[in-house]
Amino acid sequence: MNRAGILALGAPPLFVFLWSTGFISAKYGLPHIEPMTFLTLRFLAVAVGFAGLVIWLRLPWPGPRVMLHQCVAGLLLHAVYLGGVFAALALGVEAGASALIVGLQPLLVAAVAAPLLGERVTWRQWLGLALGLAGVGLVVLEKLGRGLGTPLGILFSVLALLGITAGTLYQKRFAAGVDLRVGNVFQFGAATLVTGGLALAFEDGVIDWQPSLVLALAWSILVLSFGAVTLLYVLIRKGAAARVSSLFFLVPPTTALMGWVLFDERLPPLAILGMGIAMLGVALVNRPAARASPHRAPPTR
Repeated sequence: MNRAGILALGAPPLFVFLWSTGFISAKYGLPHIEPMTFLTLRFLAVAVGFAGLVIWLRLPWPGPRVMLHQCVAGLLLHAVYLGGVFAALALGVEAGASALIVGLQPLLVAAVAAPLLGERVTWRQWLGLALGLAGVGLVVLEKLGRGLGTPLGILFSVLALLGITAGTLYQKRFAAGVDLRVGNVFQFGAATLVTGGLALAFEDGVIDWQPSLVLALAWSILVLSFGAVTLLYVLIRKGAAARVSSLFFLVPPTTALMGWVLFDERLPPLAILGMGIAMLGVALVNRPAARASPHRAPPTR
């Protein structure tokens, strides 16, 4: 199997696993630090790391217009999305409830991918998206029964949904033609300025440097920001936006499974059923379109 084939098979499940650990690392870290302060430390470390790599490799810097597109994509994908998720969790919204709200993202992407990106969304993909949403709903049904948290927390979850949706589309259309290492300098740099400003304005900056916080920060920087986010951009470049977005349907059930293993959180049969339905939906969305047989002439009018 060639390199492209390995990427096509291995990248999606690896991305789902890595992205799902974001809620786990937040659960470890947020008891010891405020959300915008956490994200500022994370974004700053990633921006500096990529800048050092670009300088060491002597990669060319893009022009001002390209830099601006990268900054806008970074604000949407990092500051708005992750800022909304972390703020919601800090305000008491359960991870499963927040994941369900953000899980609406593939439906929004599919709805606007056609007019904005010229992508065709088939009835089979719409069916897969609907099944994915239904599966996510079953996984978090028990959590929703205990309440969604504060109204402000819900608002932050919705803000995160809009950020990841707009960011996926913007990255695909305006910011996909730049070396990922160079682009990440501006994306994470812009996100650092926003979350840093919010931290200075609304947080007290107190940090309790416990081992769990250090582990959460290290995992978020090295594995999530360097690994999962870069993998997301690769997938966006290689595949249609609607298909890539459908992978997010697998994040809530995967997170629930991790919570069961790591924190002994209950995983009822209904949640297991939801995982199966969500995976079926993702399979439908990502199933390649049938190709015409080479031995049969195309129909004529």
